[in-house]
Amino acid sequence: MTDDDVLASLTAAVEARPQDVALRLHLASLLHQAGRPADALAQVSQVLSLEPTHLDAISLLGAISSQLTGPTPSPEPSPGSTEPSAGFDWSAAEDEVSGLVPPMFADGSEDGEPVDLVDRPERPSLRLSDVGGMEAVKERLEAAFLAPLRNPELRRLYAKSLRGGLLLYGPPGCGKTFLARAVAGELGASFYTVSLADVLDMYIGQSERNLKAIFETVRRNTPCVLFLDEIDALGQKRSQVRGQAMRGTVNQLLTELDDVSQNNEGVFVLAATNHPWDIDSALRRPGRLDRALLVLPPDAAAREAILRHHLQDRPLAGIDLSKLVKATDGFSGADLAHLCDAAAEVALLDSARSGVARMITMDDFSKGLTEIRPSTGAWFTEARNVAMFANEGGEYDELLAYLRQKKLL
Repeated sequence: MTDDDVLASLTAAVEARPQDVALRLHLASLLHQAGRPADALAQVSQVLSLEPTHLDAISLLGAISSQLTGPTPSPEPSPGSTEPSAGFDWSAAEDEVSGLVPPMFADGSEDGEPVDLVDRPERPSLRLSDVGGMEAVKERLEAAFLAPLRNPELRRLYAKSLRGGLLLYGPPGCGKTFLARAVAGELGASFYTVSLADVLDMYIGQSERNLKAIFETVRRNTPCVLFLDEIDALGQKRSQVRGQAMRGTVNQLLTELDDVSQNNEGVFVLAATNHPWDIDSALRRPGRLDRALLVLPPDAAAREAILRHHLQDRPLAGIDLSKLVKATDGFSGADLAHLCDAAAEVALLDSARSGVARMITMDDFSKGLTEIRPSTGAWFTEARNVAMFANEGGEYDELLAYLRQKKLL
């Protein structure tokens, strides 16, 4: 089989599987080697339109560019002609691929502007007193953030800095974001919430610029709470990160948390995650997210408060809250909301069939409890293995104690 036959077969295969990045990149490499840079460029452009940060594609693009800028064959000039040989038409090539791949570097245009949080801070009205139960969690938050701020004389006496970070971790749906807003409310501080979507950008270097802009904003608006939601996505272990772009984002986050040239005094960094074991260990270093707080499924007092909240505007008859609280041990806050919705749905459908509206009763909740199970079970299964076999330095002692108490070990 000749080289042309191989290229024809690969081209047909790519047309059959247009989303196969590896196959298309292999074809581009062979076209480059065969001295067909224009065709290779078209294939690489398609790869970059699918994966803009693909390092092998970017490297091959550079090699193709060098090939295109080299001398190109041209017809022999006619005798006496003084016109130079025509070079590669870069303008035409750029126009050809402009719809396939975006520019790889931010140029300060509107699409590349950094995130600006100035126009969207919150001023939460929540207080810790609005959080039912969870007394141990409240005490830890009081010691970590609230007491030093309320007592500036004692803070100066004991040289307690107002900078620092606290990591909230635990099963999903247990109120980590709610607690963070309550802390901001207690402080009377602005509340900035940041997720991966606020930081990550397709342009090389733009994610780092976004993070820098975020920290510059909060430093200008102290005291404030900066809440980093799903920190395991933003601060993933660099050993597990495949792309260089994401590694740079983690490095930038580390720099902003303790950059000696900046002052984070009055910036209270709260972070939340369901998977603390996936966070880069450097983020847990003293001065960064050096304290961790386990946020467990709501206790009895918290479950009662959550149930009351979700039932307060619904027609009820004969609801035994103490019985519901006992039956929902291990439920997350989200599970309790789902249970209330399920019971209301049973009553609604029954009313629709009979044509007569009726109240929500304990029977409706009993039906809901037969279908709804705590969503926290899968998390505790994973967390148990980590706590038992990867508890370096007693990092998960609090989790181990809870697992033993609930006889989950």
